[in-house]
Formats: sequence, structure tokens, C-alpha cells
Amino acid sequence: MMREGSYSTIRLGAYEPIKFQLGATDIAHTPLWKKIVAGATSGTIGSAIATPTDLVKVRFQAVGPGHESEYRHTFHAFLTIARKEGIRGLWTGVGPTVQRAAILTAAQIPSYDHTKHTILNVQLMEEGPALHGISSVIAGFVTACSTSPFDVVKTRMMNQKKNASGKPLVYRNTIHCIGKIVRHEGLLGLYKGFIPNWMRIGPHTIVTFFVFEKLRYLVGMNPV
Repeated sequence: MMREGSYSTIRLGAYEPIKFQLGATDIAHTPLWKKIVAGATSGTIGSAIATPTDLVKVRFQAVGPGHESEYRHTFHAFLTIARKEGIRGLWTGVGPTVQRAAILTAAQIPSYDHTKHTILNVQLMEEGPALHGISSVIAGFVTACSTSPFDVVKTRMMNQKKNASGKPLVYRNTIHCIGKIVRHEGLLGLYKGFIPNWMRIGPHTIVTFFVFEKLRYLVGMNPV
């Protein structure tokens, strides 16, 4: 909840102002590349700020059956990581995390935005819940396909062991991690967990845009 409340708030809120700064004044005919750049930029900013919350989430989720986490609760995790690994330790995996967020937001919001306005422009549907549903389903699939490799890399880098000086023992950086996965597990190794990832991000995308559009309506803002 902390991660979504910070990361998603920033990336969703910053998307349109950044798009506007890129010259997207006509929402019905904005070039796709401007939407992608705006999405990647807002995702990068939001993720860079929220990385510590993502790190704690991933480490709690990595604790298997029969094992106890070394962290008693969320705030104890923040304090323990900062004490043992330094403040920079809270940003462990920030590289792949930001890269994954940039790809996700560059896929998710622009694909929803572009799908919706393409359908409106050819007059297949009218503005409303049905259009929001179709657009968000397409956006969810595009997002799952785009982000699965980065989810795998991010999770492995955040959970890898470090030596006494805090240096990672398995993967040096994103490229090194991708190379090792492809070399030892093949290209499909980057898509491990694709189905559960799609099952998570698909409904997440649908709910996100339904709520986002409704909130915009309630405060008197135009639809996306």
C-alpha cells in the first residue's frame, strides 16, 4: 500500500503534465511517442522515489515456508536495512526497479490512452465504462508482456546475497543479470511467472483506470 500510494500516485499524476510539456495539446491526436516518453518519465520519477518501499515488499514476499523474516514489520525492515546496509541499501536494485517502472508506465498509460482515443476517433464506441474496460484490458496485456523480464531481473537482484562490504555476489547490474538468465535458462527464463504476473497486472490495470476515470469525473476533470 505504501508503494502504490507513492509510486502510482506520482506516475499517474505526472503523466499528463509531462505530456503537455511535450506539446500534446490535442488529446485526441497526440502522437504515440509523446505518450510513451511521458509515461517513461513519470514512471522513472515515481519509482526512484518509492524504491525503498518496493525493496521491503519484495524481501517480505521472498520469505519461504518454514523460514522467518529478519524483519518484524515494515518500519523495522526500513530501520534494519538502513543500519546494516546504509541508507543507500534502501535503494538496492534501484536500477532494474526504475527501468521496470519506466517500461511499465510507458506501456500501461500510453496503451490505455492511445487505445481509447483510437476507438473514439473511428467512432466505434463512446466515452464511458465500456470503453474504459476495453482499453484497460488491452493495456493490461501490453503491460504484462513488456514488464515480465524486468520483474524477473528486479526480484533476483533485490534478493541476491551480498558480501561483507555490501557488494552483490551474483549479478553486477541489469545487463549482467539478463545475460546470465538467458545463458543458463534461455529467453523464456525472462518470462518466468508470466501467467501470474498477467493475472496480477491485468486486474490491477482495469481497476486503476476505472477508478482514475471516475475520480477525474467527480472532481470535474476531463477523461484521459
